[in-house]
Amino acid sequence: MDAAERELFEGAIRRAAESNSGAELDAALEDLGWADALEDDRRTAVSLLFESQGRAGVTSTALDRLLGAVLGRVAEGRVAVVLPPLRRSEPPAVQQGARAFVHGLATAALSSAEAVIAVVGSPEGDRALALAPDVLERRPVHGLDPALGLFEVSGVVDLTEATPVDWSEAAALGQLALCHELVGVSRAMLELARLHALERIQFGRPISMFQAVRHRLAESLVAIEAAAGLLDAVWDEPGPATAALAKGLAGRSARTAARHAQQVLAGIGFTTEHPFHLFFRRTVVLDQMLGAGSALTRQVGTGVLATGSLPATLPL
Repeated sequence: MDAAERELFEGAIRRAAESNSGAELDAALEDLGWADALEDDRRTAVSLLFESQGRAGVTSTALDRLLGAVLGRVAEGRVAVVLPPLRRSEPPAVQQGARAFVHGLATAALSSAEAVIAVVGSPEGDRALALAPDVLERRPVHGLDPALGLFEVSGVVDLTEATPVDWSEAAALGQLALCHELVGVSRAMLELARLHALERIQFGRPISMFQAVRHRLAESLVAIEAAAGLLDAVWDEPGPATAALAKGLAGRSARTAARHAQQVLAGIGFTTEHPFHLFFRRTVVLDQMLGAGSALTRQVGTGVLATGSLPATLPL
């Protein structure tokens, strides 16, 4: 889409995310043609929606739609894709003989899914299974961010109708989507801290006038822009290694923004009356999904030591 179309689409997506969440946001995205945009211009569709979703602190089934599209629509209709357990990025099912043992997470999409896609990893290559939703056992995960509506899923299934897929490509694109959401959450936390600094009066003047507060806000902005810059570069050079680098930096930048925002907000930031805690919770969970930032960084470092070469420098 050209610049004018992108501007209109961005405004529509942002308004939809600011006023809807869950099933309502899914319906709004359907009306806006987000699925068609995903086919025509994947980068624009993913970046606009997931950053807007992060800034507004809302949820949708867009991640499942995205992963389902990359996996070749193994199942038709509304699908839920089984994700790896938190901190991990490998396929959530393991082959043992003619069966597969599934253990992972599912998003709120599982509640309305007509089929569940589970990817099985094996030395011969990754394969995907389209399962009926009631085949897998499920347990709601309330945890740190219950608003995400996650489920722990597990089960043993046959491999008779598995389809070859590329899990690394799907996981990399999912990681980029979560990077955009982390950037959006980070911007929201920085904005909360900035507004508080302008309004909070100490010693007769706003705390935004104090150098220590300004340094925290500035460091947060630098961290966020670094993550956003790397993310833009990775879209030009997509792949599992570059996506892992982007996810690692986005998670670290979000934690930096959260730490400084908490310090600027001080006592009010620890209360449930202030919205900061909702974004902090979302930061912690998003950083762990499809591979924790720390684990992905270690994985890239292990690869560097094993090959004796560094990844190609991205044009930041």
